[in-house]
Amino acid sequence: MPEAQSLATPAKPRTNWTPCLMMMAVSFISYLDRNALAVLAPTILKDLSLNAEQYGFAVSFFSVAYMTGNAIWGMLLDRWGLRSTPPRAVSLWSIASVMHGLVQGLPGLCAARCLLGFGEGATFPSGLRAAVETLPPEKRSTGIAISYSGGSLGAMITPLLITPVALRYGWRMAFAITALSGMVWVIGWQSLWGAQGSRNFSHAAPRSDRFLPKVWDYRLWAMICAYGLGALPLGFVLYATPIYLSKVLHQSQAALGHVLWIPAAGWEAGYFFWGWFSDRFAVKNACPRSFLLALTLLSLPLGATCLTRSLGISLGLFFFATFITAGFIILGLRYGASVYPAEQTGLIAGIGAGSWSALVALIMPYVGRMFDHGQYTSSFVVVSLIPSVGFAGWLVFSGIYARNRA
Repeated sequence: MPEAQSLATPAKPRTNWTPCLMMMAVSFISYLDRNALAVLAPTILKDLSLNAEQYGFAVSFFSVAYMTGNAIWGMLLDRWGLRSTPPRAVSLWSIASVMHGLVQGLPGLCAARCLLGFGEGATFPSGLRAAVETLPPEKRSTGIAISYSGGSLGAMITPLLITPVALRYGWRMAFAITALSGMVWVIGWQSLWGAQGSRNFSHAAPRSDRFLPKVWDYRLWAMICAYGLGALPLGFVLYATPIYLSKVLHQSQAALGHVLWIPAAGWEAGYFFWGWFSDRFAVKNACPRSFLLALTLLSLPLGATCLTRSLGISLGLFFFATFITAGFIILGLRYGASVYPAEQTGLIAGIGAGSWSALVALIMPYVGRMFDHGQYTSSFVVVSLIPSVGFAGWLVFSGIYARNRA
């Protein structure tokens, strides 16, 4: 009888971090691909005879497609699962990366950015889905941090890896290197499934193909405010600061290759710190008000960047800004995962990242125009205040949802 009982009681599944580590790798590659343009922007704009506003439009094409891709790939993940969806997306964006090396002007650049953005829309929905399916609830913030941290690591490594290639072989060859890394990941992912199969996903949530959020779903808007508006300075730092450092602080392309890892390092450190902090101190409340308020106030120093012409101080402010935005991302995802069923996490993560991308698409052409007219101070101040709007919106929408639920 004791033996029969032991056979009937399944053993507690062992925590398996491998899927999250693979998602970390794919987010690393996605940012290696997308951030190559930002790192090499001074050289590419000169070669293609583009100005900062046109560069902003290219970023917008990527961001709009990325926004759309997040929602579509999120739904496909919830329907098809992790085995087949990510490799399809990575294969698509690897083709788009190769296209970058063939462009001759703004139309071709926008088309390549559009395809790249759509494919890379699968990145973070896959990461959140892997964390939810693979890990028990008490370890999911850490799993999210691991899955998402590849993006910040990719943004950090890109200048160090891509700049020497571009300086020696030309910027077009750099995009061939990023495409190759994507195909290597696809082979690795298929090998992982062939070796371990569904055993990777011992905490798997059921799939769903019937969920679509309603327009006035207050949970959704609360998450968009926390994630999309709160983390918007991240897009500004990643895409605009290489041009700022080049035009205002007179840094060459080679010099940028040595320092642009610093802002991304803040983002990387922020994921692990805020993931650990949330699991340890925010267990009972997915998105504490005091926590979000503190992040909002700590976003303001970015607005003071133009008060200095010191490269070191400027980079320190960028590092701190990206460190803080990682907290908004972690809290936004924790909130979404806490108010929606687990089987809907792919789409929810896609909407969160997509909202961020949509806001980046809206603001970057204006930032580019400000840069073309030398209005650097105004652009930094405006961007530093946007998380305050996000915090106010989160208070309103989360409060309405809580009252309606009660």
